[in-house]
Amino acid sequence: MLQQEEGSTRYRLIRLLKTQGGLSINELSKALAITEVAVRRHVHTLEKDGLVRSSLVRQAMGRPSYRYRLTERADDLFPKNYPHLTLELLSELEETAGADAVDRLFAGRRDKLASRYRDRMTGRSLKERVAELSSIQNAGGYMAEWESGNEEEVYYLYEYNCPIAMVAGKYRQACQCEKSLFRQLLEADVERTECLADGGIRCAYAIRPKT
Repeated sequence: MLQQEEGSTRYRLIRLLKTQGGLSINELSKALAITEVAVRRHVHTLEKDGLVRSSLVRQAMGRPSYRYRLTERADDLFPKNYPHLTLELLSELEETAGADAVDRLFAGRRDKLASRYRDRMTGRSLKERVAELSSIQNAGGYMAEWESGNEEEVYYLYEYNCPIAMVAGKYRQACQCEKSLFRQLLEADVERTECLADGGIRCAYAIRPKT
């Protein structure tokens, strides 16, 4: 994270681009008190990492110059308070509309996700659906893996990260709705055997054909 690099040239360069917008190599060199060659080296590395982009700016007089700005991807380097804001909003909803309103909110999110991904499951075997679900969860930042069990048609899905862990720790509806979503998408029996929110090292699911 950016805050861990505070004081480094990379940190100061990124901070300059965040606070001052598009800057040239010359302007960055002066602000950072390092050579233009050193600035170009840092900028080139940041461009390769997808954190900085350049644009050619034509001037009334003289040669055009390149200006450098941060990309949308670079925005993830800066502190965010999304989990705390989400918790505050859920708490406000619970206080003003009751616990049932929170339940409906999570259920609505589950139904929307089910509708979004249902077509990706159509015509697939259970094994293929588990693999596809793992891909979906990976794209969402869950660090998911899956494997076949020793028994016939038993599969296991593991999630080693929970992007909404802070929310799930207080509102267990998040965990309940996830399991319900998996049941809908997989059209299978889904049992949670381990949970990050309960202190586990991962969320683990045992998946079997419906009986």
